[in-house]
Amino acid sequence: MDKDVSAGSGITTVVGRLALALTLLAFGLGHTAVIDGVTAADAVSIAQYVGGIALFVAGLVALREGDFAGGTAFSVLGALWFTWAVTEGAGGNEAGLFLLLFALVALSLTLAGGDQLGQVMYGLFFVALLLMAIAEFAGNDGLTKVGGWFAVAGGAVAWYAATAALAHWPTVLPRRAAGRGVTATG
Repeated sequence: MDKDVSAGSGITTVVGRLALALTLLAFGLGHTAVIDGVTAADAVSIAQYVGGIALFVAGLVALREGDFAGGTAFSVLGALWFTWAVTEGAGGNEAGLFLLLFALVALSLTLAGGDQLGQVMYGLFFVALLLMAIAEFAGNDGLTKVGGWFAVAGGAVAWYAATAALAHWPTVLPRRAAGRGVTATG
């Protein structure tokens, strides 16, 4: 394997990250209101079928292949996206609680380690969900829009991670020496 390409570049990971990317981009853009007439409700079908079913199936395949980190992430996120899609009519405290619990899952995935792009992707997703949960509890549309932008950023990172694995682009940041006079041993 090329030294610039990290682990997690198998086809199941690529499919899972593309499904997550599309769902996060649709979800985030729907909440930002940056595209005239596009709302979060427009992301429901993508969340149900791409984020829910496709991501869940990618998770099951990853688990079967022995990729327990990817399998767990994709299957749990698939179940959560599907649930979000079928309960989109919910609002207020119910939606806030769901988003908060969803954020805790994203936080667990962030802290679980893995490759750098995965941690950034899940970290941005965590921030998005946390901000949106707080916005639901507080009734703050401005905070929802900010959360939407974090979801868009997470979707962009997921898209890059999947595309990079397919195109053999770098997926890790190069390490730099700590300062002058520091040499590598080994």
